[in-house]
Amino acid sequence: MPPLPDYRPKQLSLGPLETEILNIVWDMGTATVKDVHDQILADPDRELAYASVTTVLRRLTNKGWLTCHKQGKAFYWQPLVSRKQAQAIKSYDQLHRFLAVSNPDVVASFADSLDTASLEQLSEIATRLQAIRKKREEKR
Repeated sequence: MPPLPDYRPKQLSLGPLETEILNIVWDMGTATVKDVHDQILADPDRELAYASVTTVLRRLTNKGWLTCHKQGKAFYWQPLVSRKQAQAIKSYDQLHRFLAVSNPDVVASFADSLDTASLEQLSEIATRLQAIRKKREEKR
């Protein structure tokens, strides 16, 4: 997973349609409303108004996930963070929310209930943290 980017979207929570459309834009890199609309309608069982796609793209822009620029008569949307950066941002946010509402006993109880594979992952994470902190100290 990549390190946390300096940029974070204003609002992390996304609805199902917002998530679907964001994934389409990530796959395309740059997309117009028509590009996204055509991709959704490629599924013969789907119906979605062109105006609805426009609304969701604008909403994703307002939430800080996309940027929009006009070229000629068309508007083009691009992601402001990559899919991997978004995963890192969301994971970081979830972990911080979990730690903020939990006392050390709850966190310890949760960790104690993990299976062996998860405990090995936690051990690997702790090792990586030590290496990162050591490098940071060496730079000072």
